[in-house]
Amino acid sequence: MAFLTLLNQIWQEGQLQSSTSSFNIFLVPILFLSIFILFSLTRSSSPSEKNRKLKLPPSPPRLPWIGNLHQLGSFPHRSLRALSKKYGDVMFMHFGKVPTLIVSSAEMAKDVMKTQDIVFCSRPQTTAPSILFYDGHDIAFAPYGEYWRQVRRICVLELLSLKRVHQFQYARVEEVAELVSKIRKASASANGAPINLGELLVSTSNNIICRCILGQKFEDKEDNWFGETTKELMTQVMSFSFGDFFPSLKWIDHARGYLAYLKSIWLEFDKFFDKLIDEHKAAQKEGKPRKKDIVDILLDVQKDGSLDFELTTPNVKAILQDMFVGGSDTSWTAAIWLMSELSQNPRVMKKVQEEVRRVAGKRGYVEESDINEMKYLTCVIKENLRLHPPAPLLLPRETMSDVKLGGFDIPAKTQVFVNAHAVQRDPKVWDKPDEFMPERFEENNVGFVGQDFELIPFGAGRRVCPGLAFGVASAQYVLANMLYGLTGSCLVVAVNCLNLGHVKIYGLTVHKKSPLYLVPTPYSP
Repeated sequence: MAFLTLLNQIWQEGQLQSSTSSFNIFLVPILFLSIFILFSLTRSSSPSEKNRKLKLPPSPPRLPWIGNLHQLGSFPHRSLRALSKKYGDVMFMHFGKVPTLIVSSAEMAKDVMKTQDIVFCSRPQTTAPSILFYDGHDIAFAPYGEYWRQVRRICVLELLSLKRVHQFQYARVEEVAELVSKIRKASASANGAPINLGELLVSTSNNIICRCILGQKFEDKEDNWFGETTKELMTQVMSFSFGDFFPSLKWIDHARGYLAYLKSIWLEFDKFFDKLIDEHKAAQKEGKPRKKDIVDILLDVQKDGSLDFELTTPNVKAILQDMFVGGSDTSWTAAIWLMSELSQNPRVMKKVQEEVRRVAGKRGYVEESDINEMKYLTCVIKENLRLHPPAPLLLPRETMSDVKLGGFDIPAKTQVFVNAHAVQRDPKVWDKPDEFMPERFEENNVGFVGQDFELIPFGAGRRVCPGLAFGVASAQYVLANMLYGLTGSCLVVAVNCLNLGHVKIYGLTVHKKSPLYLVPTPYSP
């Protein structure tokens, strides 16, 4: 029964997701007939001859054919954390036909992402990322190899270096000033009515990333196309594909319109990138002085021929796709979670605001140079990332060869998830792990840049998020100025409409399902 329920849910979700498909009643009996035949013929619930000889990690009981898929639930990071408490911090599961390793402790995460990183650093090639990210020619989803190394080098040295973080400071300063101005105007006109802070944060975050990448503001795009299409792309990145888990049922992805829908999203972005690249090439030919953005830098790299391979236009588009998705989504998600936590913790709100205002003084705003002196703000940001990592299961990895982990045998081509949600709430490492306690970091130098495996919101090792410095700089600056400019009571109204456990998953990232409101009551020094 659980098996049929799961398939029905997946089918219905596929119908809702696809704007190009219509329900075909004749497909339903064909679908279940195929499943019945495969179920009768397969012995996937039994270990293979090779696996019988291996010492595999503990595994929860699995159903024939679907394996452990039914145990994931609506929030896989929570379900897998609960299972790890019974089966250990290294679990071996099967998601359909895909052998999958779940890692749930800092010790094992370190082994995966540092000690044996070279074995664990590839990516599984799945349907949605392959279509949406130009056949895996981006940075995030590309398999490990020479292409990935070269493209990552472009990112680290050319696009997202500390030099670029400083170069794009002007965009952060101007957009945050506009955010504060909008809140002040709302305060004057709203007559005490709450405003949607989440929408303002989304707009500000997207404006910053758009100005850095393409030299234009997010709000300049007609009909909010950019925000809505990027959100839909994020939703689909980890969407369910029959072909990924049951290769013989890949035809169902065609039948339900899933593949056509993914290609329609990709095509929208591809046309957008064509126009964007043409505009930048034309501007470069004119030779007028202007601020360089990331598209300009990529086109310069493409022309100078310094790489060991030809950087094609599809390669450039794939890299830009990564920048838009990673940069626009994770920054504002983290900011909304942090403001939500502060709305529930007025003591912490008061303490962090006092620090921000003491450091910034009476100038009326925070400068980026001030943030290094805001030690408690850093603690608050760390605690927020500990409780609410943007992508709680990180991106999936794949073993490139047979390997040992924790005394167990892990076969090659095993999909690997490091559950940051479980690692960062491990009671063996963290006191009162489910409580928001920024003070835990006052005497604890654990950082979130991938060197300390108790705190890995952006991953670690070769696959650490290359845009970490860029994203953190934006988030810190936005938050510091919001905390400076708003009174401590401005989020009180939000307490009644927020539930910190009420979340929705968009692809890789976990968002609040309820909007975050505030009563705009600005602070004057």
